Amino acid sequence: MTVSQRALGSSGLQVSAVGLGCMTMSGGYSGRPDERQMLDLLGHAVEQGVTFFDTAEIYGPHVNEELVGRALRPLGDRVVIATKFAQHIDPETHTATGRMLRPDEVSTAVEGSLRRLGVDRIDLYYQHRVNPDYPIEEFAAAVGELISAGKVAHYGISEASEATIRRAHAVQPLTAVQSEYSLWWRRPEDGVLDACRELGIGFVPFSPLGKGFLTGAIDSTTEFDGDNDLRSKIPRFATEARQRNLALVEGIARVAERRGATAAQIALAWLLGIEPWIVPIPGTTKAHRLDENLGAPDVTLTDEEMIELTALSDSVEIVGARYPDALEAQTNL
Repeated sequence: MTVSQRALGSSGLQVSAVGLGCMTMSGGYSGRPDERQMLDLLGHAVEQGVTFFDTAEIYGPHVNEELVGRALRPLGDRVVIATKFAQHIDPETHTATGRMLRPDEVSTAVEGSLRRLGVDRIDLYYQHRVNPDYPIEEFAAAVGELISAGKVAHYGISEASEATIRRAHAVQPLTAVQSEYSLWWRRPEDGVLDACRELGIGFVPFSPLGKGFLTGAIDSTTEFDGDNDLRSKIPRFATEARQRNLALVEGIARVAERRGATAAQIALAWLLGIEPWIVPIPGTTKAHRLDENLGAPDVTLTDEEMIELTALSDSVEIVGARYPDALEAQTNL
């Protein structure tokens, strides 16, 4: 399979039009998947033409970066690996301590990510969440120093507000902004996408399939593992909320049937159709789902279909928040 390429904004960084979010390869929606199977899946992704892989220090913590590094470090410049910093993680216990990193700790965090990934330079380094206790300019300057030192190639930020994006970009130009964006979560349209368009920043939607909901594989009878599946704690995945939110999925499915595609492909194609510098990163632990997602760039929606899907999203009142309050409070700062 040949996956088309896209440039993340005006930075010149070229990646596959659909990337791979690796978070769930070390848990999140289930217990920890088999490592050998996940290594095979990462290899399969490369064979299928994926060149853009997303991980983070906090996933695991640490084990996800190690997994991605084991699979991809032999490929060198053939792939682009993005990782993220934000929380302080105890180096002995590999657990989050409950506080966010200071600007002066970013240089230490990057050394750990470089070691776990087994690379000399991180292709794209995101600030995973904004720390409101310090000016964003100090974090931008810290990453800028890492770029000057050759340890980081490109700077990114995740789940930040439009104002914060502009302030950070003024100190160290951003290559990408990563935030949740899909047919059932469209807050980036409130200024963030405009800022990316104006400043030449690429946009990377995570959870572009609504944590699996937009695929049609989840309904009101689906049971989530309360110990291992984060969706069990998300309000919009509560049973009654899911029942009402299915109206959006049913509408997407109608378009998919008409086009001879899957609901997942239509949901991704809608994102790809908005701007040429948008690169979604759906995650999966299954090869057939990966292959399905990689078919999305071949589904070019007409202007009429884009309008239809946007109107559908506008018309369905989604029930339930996308995060518990404590997690939502860490976003859009």
